[in-house]
Amino acid sequence: QVQLQESGPGLVKPSQTLSLTCTVSGGSITSNYNYWNWIRQPPGKGLEWIGYIGYSGSAYISPSLKSRTSISRDTSKNQFTLQLSSVTPEDTAVYYCARTPFDYWGQGTQVTVSS
Repeated sequence: QVQLQESGPGLVKPSQTLSLTCTVSGGSITSNYNYWNWIRQPPGKGLEWIGYIGYSGSAYISPSLKSRTSISRDTSKNQFTLQLSSVTPEDTAVYYCARTPFDYWGQGTQVTVSS
C-alpha cells in the first residue's frame, strides 16, 4: 500500500519561501504513469490543486501559482518537494500531497504564514 507523509515547518514568515517535502513509501515516484500532486485547503475554503510532478520528472503547476511555485523530486529518497515563494497570509492552509488518481493522500500538514 502506498503511503505519503508531508513534512516541513508549520510557521513561515511573510515574504519567505515555504518548503514542504512529501515522502512516499510502498511505491516508487518513478513508476510509470504515476503523478504526484500538491493540494492545499485554506481555512474555511475548498481544496486547491497546486501542481504535480510526474514519473518522468516533468512538473506542471497551476497557472494561478506558477510564478512563485516549483515542484522537484529526489528519487534517491523517494521524495518530492514543494517550494512556494513570497508567501502571504493568504497562503495559510493545510497542505496535502497525493497520488493521481487521488487514491492515496498524506494526512496533511498545517502551514501558517504569520510574522
